[in-house]
Amino acid sequence: MSEPRIRRAEIASEQAHVDRVYTRLAELRSQAEAMRSKGYEIGQGAQREAIFEQASMLFERDMMVYHANQTLQTLDAEYEGLVFGRLDHLDREHIYVGRLGIRDAEFDNLVTDWRAPAAAAFYQATAEEPMDVVRRRVIRCSGQNVLDVDDDVLIADAVPEDMPIVGEGALMAALGRSRGEKMRDIVATIQKEQDEVIRAPWRGVTEITGGPGTGKTAVALHRAAYLLYRHRRQLGGAGVLVIGPSGVFTSYISRVLPSMGETNVELRALGEVLDGLGATRQDAAPLAAIKGSLRMRKVLLRGLRDTPPGAPTEMRIVYRGEVLKLTHRELEKVRRKAHTHGAPPNRSRVRTAELLLEALATKAEEHAKADGRQIDRAELITDLGERIEFHRFLVEWWPILYPAQILKWLGDEKRLAAAAKGILSRNDITMLAADFADRSRGWSVADVALLDELRVLIGPPPKRRRKNQPVIEVEPQRGGAPQRPEHYDEYSHVVVDESQDLSPMQWRMVGRRGKYASWTVVGDPVQSSWPDPAEATQARDQAFGLKTTRRRFTLRTNYRNSAEIFELAARVVVGHAEADELPIAVRKTGITPEVRAVGKAALEGATQDAVKELLGAVEGTVGVITAMDRVPEVSGWLAGYEDDRLKVVGSLDSKGLEYDAVVLVEPIDLVTESTTGRRVLYVALTRATQHLTVLASDPDWLPA
Repeated sequence: MSEPRIRRAEIASEQAHVDRVYTRLAELRSQAEAMRSKGYEIGQGAQREAIFEQASMLFERDMMVYHANQTLQTLDAEYEGLVFGRLDHLDREHIYVGRLGIRDAEFDNLVTDWRAPAAAAFYQATAEEPMDVVRRRVIRCSGQNVLDVDDDVLIADAVPEDMPIVGEGALMAALGRSRGEKMRDIVATIQKEQDEVIRAPWRGVTEITGGPGTGKTAVALHRAAYLLYRHRRQLGGAGVLVIGPSGVFTSYISRVLPSMGETNVELRALGEVLDGLGATRQDAAPLAAIKGSLRMRKVLLRGLRDTPPGAPTEMRIVYRGEVLKLTHRELEKVRRKAHTHGAPPNRSRVRTAELLLEALATKAEEHAKADGRQIDRAELITDLGERIEFHRFLVEWWPILYPAQILKWLGDEKRLAAAAKGILSRNDITMLAADFADRSRGWSVADVALLDELRVLIGPPPKRRRKNQPVIEVEPQRGGAPQRPEHYDEYSHVVVDESQDLSPMQWRMVGRRGKYASWTVVGDPVQSSWPDPAEATQARDQAFGLKTTRRRFTLRTNYRNSAEIFELAARVVVGHAEADELPIAVRKTGITPEVRAVGKAALEGATQDAVKELLGAVEGTVGVITAMDRVPEVSGWLAGYEDDRLKVVGSLDSKGLEYDAVVLVEPIDLVTESTTGRRVLYVALTRATQHLTVLASDPDWLPA
């Protein structure tokens, strides 16, 4: 039989099995819907039962509805190619591998979940270590339709005569597919070195390093899905948090975990880690370096301990006809004593009131002694402590503090200079004060870590319970992501992507969310945009706490970029990275990147021309990357294009993203905008999978 006929026959055979799987999937969905309906019927019945029976029935209702919703949530996930693999073993037994484990009505296995131990050989078996696998087959589907199959023979002399072998190159075919707006999962093409990381033990800290295109992000997300599958009891309840560098990035990866059935993982950008904020603006590199340094913690601590603007400068209160007065100096002495107590200011009002009353009592005793009198100190403290004027003074002099309020106060350069004395330079103080004073652009991503630090330093404001509000409000669990309390810090596992760019203050913020967690940390030192790696490493190690188990994996194969594109990218970091720190690009396309010399005045037209060319050359996405402060300008140049495949992003926001084609506008701007400019440029040059066009008016961006 000819190769095409064998292939068609094998596709038809696999299609028959895939049809069985989807038929069973529909049956399971109907059963889950019936269970949910039954649960609601039980709930309605509880309304008619005696009160003492209602609690039991409602609990049964909630559990039934919850489990039904969880099942439906899993079955309704967007499974593109539910079945993608098959393993044929030496004993002639075979298993199908897919995104979800499914059994038939007799509990026979139709599909094995890719995370199950039985499926590990799909990723780990090699010709040298076949793990009893004779044939490994990749099944490529679109929806419920089998499009193609591709086989690897792992034990050549054990292939039965009736076992057909077809195709080759499943991985390269997958890598050549066009990119969409969202990252796809890679469950069908996970490679052995990636699978070792995904299946590593969950406890402690797992670090994944590697250059652009090595699949670090995809591996980390698949690891999260794997850990939830294997250790759901330990990890599922407390939750998994995934932190990415930007909102653009988190949007890009947002479908990966749901496509594998994991919908309860929390995904946040660095500007969204603090509840209630969603910062997207990036500060200029020198300003971000100041805000991100650990020095800022001491500045913030001094700033919140300073006298609040508008606070009374003296205290006068009458006791038994005598005016007791505390001067500004005496009040500040009380303030310093209150702060040295160590408790957050918002938790120290009672202690501060006691210190003020003690100071007033001491003042009264001094007056009495001068007149030859005696006073009852305890009686004075009780009397003054109950007076409304004392409490009014206390509220003004020791107000409840809020993080945003503190940063606004530090917009006063004199106040900031006092707080930063001996810590920041005069230029740093001027730059920082001007930024804090201008809130017209909202908070920056770097500000979020400062606000979170202040949140902890000042303590939570007292909660005022509304009249007739119950002490505890309980909402029955109906399925979906759990509602976590504000500033939740009990996550069981934390994933940090692009970790090389986190500032020390951001590491402190992230560390608070993971103090009980195991960690997966993804990064590449060569791509770092943080100027002081040693300080960031110190803060990172503190964030990990006392976790002693640490493992490090390095991914060395660049699957994203063509070899032609990566060769150009590697040239810009010569002298900034060792050869063994750069990955090896394994895919050649024969398409050489274009570098076009363009005058500054002609950049707009050249950008439009390049975009038009690339939109016609690729089926997938086209990214236009420029310096952060030029994004509005370049977006304006391309306002006439209504193609959803076109995206304009700044250099920092391009981290972790990939496009079929990229237009890089004025690379020298990327070099000069950052303190680690050539590393940022390296990142931008490695976003393209097929085509890269560089538009440059200054040739100095590319080393000779």
